[in-house]
Amino acid sequence: MRINQHKISPGQSLELPADKDANLVLVFTERNQLEKEIGAKLSLVFPNASILYCSTAGEIMNDSVSEGDICITAIYFEKTRLKTAIINIRDFADSSAAGRALVNELVGEGLKHILVFADGQMVNGSDLVRGMNEALPAGVTISGGLAGDGARFEKTLVGLNDNIQIGNIVAVGLYGKHLNVSYSSRGGWDSFGPDRKITKSKANVLYELDGKSALGLYKKYLGDLAAQLPGSALLFPIAIRVGEHGQPLVRTILSINEAEQSMTFAGNMPEGAYARLMKANFDRLIDAAAGAAETCLIAFDKTPPQLALLVSCVGRRIVLGQRIEEEIESVRDEFGKGTAITGFYSYGEISPLGPVAGCELYNQTMTITAFSEV
Repeated sequence: MRINQHKISPGQSLELPADKDANLVLVFTERNQLEKEIGAKLSLVFPNASILYCSTAGEIMNDSVSEGDICITAIYFEKTRLKTAIINIRDFADSSAAGRALVNELVGEGLKHILVFADGQMVNGSDLVRGMNEALPAGVTISGGLAGDGARFEKTLVGLNDNIQIGNIVAVGLYGKHLNVSYSSRGGWDSFGPDRKITKSKANVLYELDGKSALGLYKKYLGDLAAQLPGSALLFPIAIRVGEHGQPLVRTILSINEAEQSMTFAGNMPEGAYARLMKANFDRLIDAAAGAAETCLIAFDKTPPQLALLVSCVGRRIVLGQRIEEEIESVRDEFGKGTAITGFYSYGEISPLGPVAGCELYNQTMTITAFSEV
């Protein structure tokens, strides 16, 4: 595997040296940059590559975090076969059906892993992952994330080559025995208050906890910060778990509805699940990012990967503020200087929790997918 990375700042030219070897290019940048039709220019630079685009709430490249830069990671897989697929959510009845269709386009001999990037506003990430899991062959894993739009939450863009538009879901299948993949997802939030049962919800909209208004209860806990909703909700996500011993999943609040006394989340909130409030602990958030990297290293027998894809949450970026680069630096400290790091801040993270856990949609986590060819 050979990797070349480029960072183009706003206003700089996209004139780059031609790279005829790259067969996969990952481009992460803010939505406004993707509206400038950069696909045609980069197709000339990388004529033999599949170019995947994803809008962000911040870009990650090596040791730094930026906003508005065009971060390009050009990869030449020497021994791994690739196949790409693109669909649009507007062509399907729901996100689950879209997920099944996407996987069906990629299923084939030797399929090992699927990278997926989806519109972060129009796609229900929980249903997308559920549909993909239903169609996924045994032993194949998925990771990726939902596109971002800074803290605006207006619209997001995902694309493949010259097809960049709202509603897109793009995936690349990676095939063959020479590819090693490891992954991990960690949060680092502190929970507080009692567990409460979700007694009324519909998909990702929560109405009642323990038979009472969920929004009213949430405002009670927030106190003076309730006046700053929904923005202040990024500081206080909710963890849910299905069953007494289920694995907690962190959910971010996207919006509130005063008339319905409801809250809309970035992932589904199933009735019967248990919910618990969480709050930020800066040091634990940073330590969690390092822990995710350490888990990836264990799967690689402590050998640093050649490439690491980091997908973290917009909520973490807002909470950590000026300390945001510390979570990237903590990953670098684990992997060392030889690993190329790319990624973005998202509206939802997609990953297996660890080596033996199924794929899930997460919020407010740092997820890492590590790659090496052998």
